[in-house]
Amino acid sequence: MSFFSQLLAGLTPPPVVTPEQYDGWEYRWKFFVFRPATLKLEGYIALGFLVYVLSIFYGVARNSSKAKGWLNAHLPVYEKQFSKPQSKGGLISDGYSDYINFSTGRRNIASLHSLFTLRPRHDLFQVLYQTLWTLIDLHYHPVDEVQLDFKLASGALPQDFVWAIVAKDDLLSVKKDRWDLTFTKTTENPALPPTLSIMSEFADVTENILKPVGSFSLIEVLKDPKIQPYFRSLSVTDQPRARPSAPIPAEDREKHVILNLRLPSNSAATVSLVSSIFQFIDNLTKLNLRPETKSKLKKAREDTDKLIKEDAEKEAREEQLDQKAADKRKAREERMAKLSAADQKKELDRERKRSMRKAQGKVAIRK
Repeated sequence: MSFFSQLLAGLTPPPVVTPEQYDGWEYRWKFFVFRPATLKLEGYIALGFLVYVLSIFYGVARNSSKAKGWLNAHLPVYEKQFSKPQSKGGLISDGYSDYINFSTGRRNIASLHSLFTLRPRHDLFQVLYQTLWTLIDLHYHPVDEVQLDFKLASGALPQDFVWAIVAKDDLLSVKKDRWDLTFTKTTENPALPPTLSIMSEFADVTENILKPVGSFSLIEVLKDPKIQPYFRSLSVTDQPRARPSAPIPAEDREKHVILNLRLPSNSAATVSLVSSIFQFIDNLTKLNLRPETKSKLKKAREDTDKLIKEDAEKEAREEQLDQKAADKRKAREERMAKLSAADQKKELDRERKRSMRKAQGKVAIRK
């Protein structure tokens, strides 16, 4: 048998052998015969595909239900505080695990973005990956999260500073994801629950924020054991969360109050905390920092802006040098393309000799 005959024989699938003795289910129609027991593998594949498709619909519905449930539980608070508490058309979906609600129309608050970041329940493979990664990285804990990003109105926060209270379990991720919090130092405060840490630029800022104003006390709010399992962080910032590529003028800096929460199974569990944040924001206008604290805060921003400007100028110079080198290389290639093969060889020899002389000169200088 020739080689090609052997190859074709190897590639040809074996004939289907239908056993004469078959005692399973069998369906006949004219000359068609269907025997399910002979298609076990195909059946398992179809069943797996069906389970995957059903899991997509379940995951999408589950995430949508969790986000809408939380928003509906807090909607009375939003309606009381904002003239426009909801986005037009309600909750906005950004994919199958991210949802957004926009609120506006309140004193001291320009806008509120309620951002839901949920686990990718619509994708079994992503859920499996997250589950396995928790076994490798002990600090990785995927959770359903809602972030309330309050953009403050002009004049609502007369001082420029960065300050936060963070759950200790989230300190590593917060320091990694938030450039603005690099302005701060992490400290403990005995008045707060032991599960929380303070990130502040100066003690004077912390004292002013934590001191009671009238009947409101942020410390008492955070001591409530009902909200502690869901609290991740509360921050006040005049800086962007990602490092800017160029200094931002002081008059153009946006000021934000950001509340991060784990999404509770009982959507109403965080209503009291969210309600108290509005009073917290109103009290920010009453902060009275010491003159030396204001001077230190101003200098810290000037030093940071100077460093950002230097880095931007350095990067611009490097880009210019790279562009000059690219232009020089392109001009050389165009010039060489116009030469004959013999002239190209001579030019390459001259360049090689120049490179050797430069290398020898460097060696001599080192000696």
